[in-house]
Amino acid sequence: MMIKNNSRILKNIFLFTFIFFSVFSNAQTLGSRLEKKTLALGEAVLFRVYISDLQGEEVVSAPKNELLPFHFEEVKDSIIVKPEFYERTIEFAVFEEGIFTLPALDFKIGGELYQTIPYEVEVINTAQKGDVINDIMKNKEVKLQVKDYWELYKWYILGVLILLALIFVIYQIIIYAKRRKDSPVVMTNQTLKDLDQLQKKKYIENGDYRSFYVELIDISRNFITKQYRIPADVLLTDDLIDVMKTNNTISQENEKVVEEIFLRGDLVKFAKTFPDQALMENDFENIRNFVKRSSKDLEFEKLRKDV
Repeated sequence: MMIKNNSRILKNIFLFTFIFFSVFSNAQTLGSRLEKKTLALGEAVLFRVYISDLQGEEVVSAPKNELLPFHFEEVKDSIIVKPEFYERTIEFAVFEEGIFTLPALDFKIGGELYQTIPYEVEVINTAQKGDVINDIMKNKEVKLQVKDYWELYKWYILGVLILLALIFVIYQIIIYAKRRKDSPVVMTNQTLKDLDQLQKKKYIENGDYRSFYVELIDISRNFITKQYRIPADVLLTDDLIDVMKTNNTISQENEKVVEEIFLRGDLVKFAKTFPDQALMENDFENIRNFVKRSSKDLEFEKLRKDV
């Protein structure tokens, strides 16, 4: 009975051993190796992942230069694949001080997921005060052609040109608007509108001769200043009459109208005369006609200058 039990135990051990070696003799082996775990800042180091006993199985992992996480700057990533062997070698560097984790990385072998072991990497700054720092890569001198400069700065140049064109257009619009505003026709029409507004106030009908002449002369002074370029807005009446006669820009007919009404206006202002309704209406119409005739004065003056 003892012999039978021993024989059965030996048979079970043999069977287990056979199954164990049968399974693991056909299994793949995934391994990894990090060249150094303490690195200088920016130092390049090698990390290798290898798989043996592939038996023609396909290995799937992250694309080239995308296997390692953010802090690990990949310099080179190469893969060797053979029917029974797979090796991936990555050269990387870290450009920040501290301790960083290289996590477990996924590799699919024949559809089954495997992972590498994680590593901790310490990065230290070995530079000393006064050390000469050399670039990892030498700067390359590139000679730029005119086309290259155009590609670099074309949007800046176009932007400046558009801005200058916009400024020029705005300037021209302002000049045109100003000229139009100061043109004889515009000034004449504006003054006629001002006279119509004065008439609507019914100073003549109400016998308010002082307010009537004050506003009538103010409108006339403003008109002469802008239409004839004579500073009527600052000159006293006597001085203005002298300037008009010396200047010869205003016709004698218009000079006479301005002189009579302005002198009468001064007398009314200081209560030295009291005009009636008919006289005020006549002065109003004379000023209106003077404004309308002003364009002829300007045409004659222009012709005289051209000659």
